[in-house]
Parts: sequence; structure tokens; C-alpha cells
Amino acid sequence: MTEAAKIRKATFHLYTFTISKLISTFGSSIYTFGISLYVLSLTGSAASFAISLICSILPRSLIAPFAGYAADSYPKKKLVILSQAASVLAVAGLLVYSLASGLSLTAIYITTALVSAGSMFTSVTFTSSISNLIDPDRIQKAMGFNQSAMSIAAMGGPVIGGMLFGFVSMNMFLAIQMAAYALAVLLESTMNFKLFTNSEENEGPERQSIVNSMKEGAVYLKANRVIMVIVTTAVGINFFFSAMMIGLPFIAVQQLEISSAHFGIIEGTIAAGMLLASVYFALRKEVKFPLLFSKRAILIMSVMLGAVAMPLIMNLSYGMNVGYLAILMFSFGVSNIFVNTPIGVMMQKEVDEQYRGRVFGILDSMCMAMMPVGYLLFGLLYDMIPAQFVVWGSSLCLILLTLYMMRPTVMKEAYPELDSPVPGLPKLQ
Repeated sequence: MTEAAKIRKATFHLYTFTISKLISTFGSSIYTFGISLYVLSLTGSAASFAISLICSILPRSLIAPFAGYAADSYPKKKLVILSQAASVLAVAGLLVYSLASGLSLTAIYITTALVSAGSMFTSVTFTSSISNLIDPDRIQKAMGFNQSAMSIAAMGGPVIGGMLFGFVSMNMFLAIQMAAYALAVLLESTMNFKLFTNSEENEGPERQSIVNSMKEGAVYLKANRVIMVIVTTAVGINFFFSAMMIGLPFIAVQQLEISSAHFGIIEGTIAAGMLLASVYFALRKEVKFPLLFSKRAILIMSVMLGAVAMPLIMNLSYGMNVGYLAILMFSFGVSNIFVNTPIGVMMQKEVDEQYRGRVFGILDSMCMAMMPVGYLLFGLLYDMIPAQFVVWGSSLCLILLTLYMMRPTVMKEAYPELDSPVPGLPKLQ
């Protein structure tokens, strides 16, 4: 295939990938929200609602390393299509069961876990394939479109899910989900996952065992200091920002007595900020020093984490509290993309193709594992310690972690050209 033909195909991939990602992410968001509402309305039990959420989160955390192994060991196109088809079959099974016997909690929990597992295989494989689908000059644009799709799904998924739950039967709801997943499969079947590749996918009998392959991925990760720093910092961010995920509703609703409607607006501004920043990265030229760029964004996010507690020590009116938190969360959403997109582009280019799936699988698994740990720890701390001290402590710990992990010696290793005083280059910090 000529270079011009590859570029045309990559352009097709750019938009097909975005539409497919939007449909599948929207579908997962709508399914999770709608089925959780159904469980809550069916049982009236917060515990049953929580189990439904656990069935959505836990499989993703446990399966991520295996998804990474599969992405590096098997044809990526087949893996994406099979994992998406598995989600279609899982929802179809629940629909058939519902028509035959009516819905039960056990069937819902099993289906939710299967859909979650399928989406993890799809997500890790797609993420590790971006550099194979898109030409190097437009990887940042692809990452920006990807983040835009996720932001739109985060904003629109609960809205559409709530509307469907209120206006159509659960059987129709499941049928719509099946159609959405099936459409995503059709789009993905048109893609060439070997368009830009430097190595052959391992399809021969010499394929490694799961254990040896994962060990090899871990050794590669430890040997690459810069990538290891990125993974470790990402885990720390997910852990300490659990303080905000738990603390924001606790501070806003419980202590500031903000209404649920206004709190919904505050949370929605996060996705709005992410969407705006994603569009910005899709349009601008590639960041030249992504690790340094993201380090500064993380430090800004850390300060914003501490700023969540400011209404507790300032005598603001109700409207000012709502406005302050809305602006803060919008800025947080922007900063979140300023961290994730440049780092994502860097990892697409720096991680060797044959290890990419395992590295992203390890990253997803470790980050998701930190979420329930952080939720439990910070949930207990908010009951024991004034909220402002919890968020300030978390903010300080994240700042110290970032300054240590992304210290000047690491930056010099990532960007040796920054070690010399060249006019126009940013200073190491």
C-alpha cells in the first residue's frame, strides 16, 4: 500500500474509531446507569445498587492484565470484534431470559459483569492499537477525539439512560443496547489494525504462556524508567483523587446543603471541561514535551483538589458556593485532559508495539484497583476528620508525589535536550 493510500485509510480510521468509541462508550454508560436505576427501583436497597456497581468495576480491574496479554498475543481486530460481540450476546442473553422468566438480580449481576469484562478487552485492545490505526502525526488528534467521545458519553449517558428507563420497557432498553453494540462491531470490522505496524502479531505456536508473557511485560515496564514513572504517578493520582470523588458530594450535599439538582450541574461541568479540552487537543499541534506539560497540569489539579474545601472555611452564599464549585470542577475537567492526552500520546509512541497491550493492561488494572481502596479509606477519614483536612492532606501528598516521581533527573532522561540552556526550551522543574 502506498503512503498516500495509508494516509487516506488512516483518515477513515480516525473518524470510524471516534464514532465506534462514542457508540460503545455511550452504550456502556447508558447500560450501567439504566440497569442500576432498575435494580434500585426493583429492590429499594442501596446494598443491591452497590453490588450492581461492583459487578461493573471489579471485573475490569481483575481482567485488565489478561486483556493486555491478549492484545499483545492475538490479532487485535479479531479480539476487538469478539469482545464487542460478547457484549451483544450477554445483553441478548439477558433479554431472552427476561422474556422467558422475567428479570432477576442474579441475571442482571452476571450480565453486568460480562459486559464489563467485554468492554475491558475492547478498551485495552483499542488503546494499544491507536498507533497501528493512525499515522504518527495525528495520534494526538485521535486521542483528543477519543477523550471527546468519552466526555460526551459521560455527559449524555446518564441523561439518555434516564430517559430510556422512564419511557421504554426494560426489554426495549436491552434491545436498543444490543443494536448499539452491534453497530460498533460493524464499524470496527472495516478497520485495518495492521496499517501502521513495526512487528508481526504473534500468531504462531511459539506464543508465550500467560504467566511468562505477563512477567516479560512487567520486566519491560521496570526497565523503562520514564514509562514506569508515568504508571506510578497515574496510580497515585487515581488514589488521591478518590478523596475528591468521595469528598465532593460529602462537602457539597452534606455540609454545604447544596440541592441534588444543583449538585448534578456541578458534576456535569467536569465532563463539559473535559470535552472542551479534548476538542482543543484535537485541533492544536502536538505537545513537544508531554511529560513536562503533564507534570505542570498535575500540580494544578493537586491545588484544585485542596481548593474543594475552601467553601468550608469561607462564608459564601448558597449561589456563590454552587458557582465556585461549578467553575472549579470545570477547570478540573480541563486539567484532567491536559494530563491524560499528552501522556497518552507519549505512551503510544514510546512503548514498544509488542508490549503495548500489557503495559496499558497493567496501567488500567492498577489504577482501577486503587479506586475502591481509596473510596474505602477516604470514606472512613471523612467520618473521623474534618473534610478540609482530608482534601488538604491529599492535595499535599499528590504534590509531593509528583515532584518526586517527575523530578529533574527523570525529565533529563526523557528529554536530554532540556539539560542544555537552549533559547526557547522550557526550564526543568
